Amino acid sequence: MSRCNGGERRVGAPQRIPDLRPQLELYARDLKRVLAEEEERTRQLQMANRQLQAYAQDLKSSLLAERQQSRELERSYHDTVLRLLSATRRRDNETGEHVERIAHYARRLAQCTGWAERDAELLFEAAPMHDVGKIGLPDAILHKPGPLNGDEWMLLKRHTEIGAELLSGSRSPLIEMARQIALSHHERWDGSGYPRGLKGLDIPLAGRIVMLVDQYDALRTKRPYKSALSHPETCRVMLEGDGRTLPQHFDALLLAAFREIHADFAEIYDLHSDEAGLLTPQAQAGAPAPTEDLTA
Repeated sequence: MSRCNGGERRVGAPQRIPDLRPQLELYARDLKRVLAEEEERTRQLQMANRQLQAYAQDLKSSLLAERQQSRELERSYHDTVLRLLSATRRRDNETGEHVERIAHYARRLAQCTGWAERDAELLFEAAPMHDVGKIGLPDAILHKPGPLNGDEWMLLKRHTEIGAELLSGSRSPLIEMARQIALSHHERWDGSGYPRGLKGLDIPLAGRIVMLVDQYDALRTKRPYKSALSHPETCRVMLEGDGRTLPQHFDALLLAAFREIHADFAEIYDLHSDEAGLLTPQAQAGAPAPTEDLTA
């Protein structure tokens, strides 16, 4: 007991500080456990990441191998069809220049109407296969010097379906486009074509393009039963009609594009004409294509 200002104050016993070590040790054990769990989780994530990277690399290798195999298969398909075309030309009166012109016309018209370049190139490769079905027709039809009679004409029309059958069943985009073209390149916008009498947008676009360019080339080409038309005469027939060929046979948008780029068609015809292969490059360069104004 002590005195203070004349009074007395009782001094108690000193307070004891609690022992925190057990609690701290508990916290330390919990923290150590959490860190160990995080390290294990990190290790597992790193392992999973390495596995995913390995899977991704394997998948990339597989895709590259599959693409290479697909390209080789595509080349094999294309080579087979080219051999069919070669066999067809040996039996038909059509020339190699004809199918080459068809390819160039079709690509140019596709480009003018907004096709992606990759798709236009696919059309360029597929378009020459349009008449591959003629390989299934008799020589008496293919080599007849004059116009066909009714029965012969009906038989000739079968070449569209024969060609489609030859090209069917492939997963190749090239061969599938060629199949569509073979089947539909004689269909007409107004429904008066063959073999199915398709009309308007029911006709595949690739078929509508090849129908137009094939008609242009047919009018420009001499046959045993008809003379060839000049480029301006051919354009007038296609744009105005002559009773046999009519503007309503064609997709109006494609016909408008043809009107816009008709001079390109004349240039392609002259560059790849049946006679051009016999001319020197200088002679070819000295024969410019006619460019009559058809925009009026």
